Amino acid sequence: MPSYAIGDIQGCHTELRRLLDQLAFDPKRDRLWLVGDLVNRGPHSLEVLRLVRDLGDAATVVLGNHDLHLLAVAAGNNKHAKKSTLEAVLEAPDRDELLDWLRHRPVLHHDDTLALTMIHAGLPPQWDLAQARECARELESALRGADYRAFLQEMYGNQPSLWSPHLRGVERLRFITNCLTRLRYCEQDGSLALKEKGQLGSQRPGRLPWFQMPGRLSRDDRIIFGHWSTLGFWAGENVWAIDSGCLWGGALTALRLDETPLRAVQLDCPGELEPSDA
Repeated sequence: MPSYAIGDIQGCHTELRRLLDQLAFDPKRDRLWLVGDLVNRGPHSLEVLRLVRDLGDAATVVLGNHDLHLLAVAAGNNKHAKKSTLEAVLEAPDRDELLDWLRHRPVLHHDDTLALTMIHAGLPPQWDLAQARECARELESALRGADYRAFLQEMYGNQPSLWSPHLRGVERLRFITNCLTRLRYCEQDGSLALKEKGQLGSQRPGRLPWFQMPGRLSRDDRIIFGHWSTLGFWAGENVWAIDSGCLWGGALTALRLDETPLRAVQLDCPGELEPSDA
């Protein structure tokens, strides 16, 4: 069946609908993967959530950092609430239903038939795919559990920055969260350089994109991710980056997954924000 992965939407509902029309997407026949960041900064986060939720089993979503931010704000963590454009979701009559649906989305999706894995951001070099899937399940259990609000209160922060199998509790969950939803660059020792956000070549000496780290244990696995609008569409080294900056006036990218080679289809976007507004 035709299967597509689409990059970060961030509330750009009109562009999403236009791209689905361009693909002649039929939820009765086709399948859609979404790399996360459905919401925030763009103008129509509520409409995006409703559209994707209503696609049912035709759509598979992994959570991004902005999706987790919505859940955190809804749970009372207002640390970064002033940078949000989430009022329409938080005030919607179907708010609780939508938030519950979102909270039960995975943070990693793997398809054996397609031999593809989807995450929002990145993997540390110390994780093979089996370790990544195990860590993803831990985070998913925390988000879906009765104490999820407690974790969302402690979610933000850049520490710990280096993986150890001995990490426990909220520190372990925070590290997993930062890898799967925030990571772009790593230090030479394999620790997370979470403050590095720019395009390739702009980073401080010694820092490398997570997918170019020497000895990366997931290098033999085909991985699709978003999150990195300054990287844009990028294919190589067994990874496909598909956040092409729709929000910023770039493009919304769909990647055809059931063809060889994987083929990108792009929709030019007018942009809702200037990069200086980030």
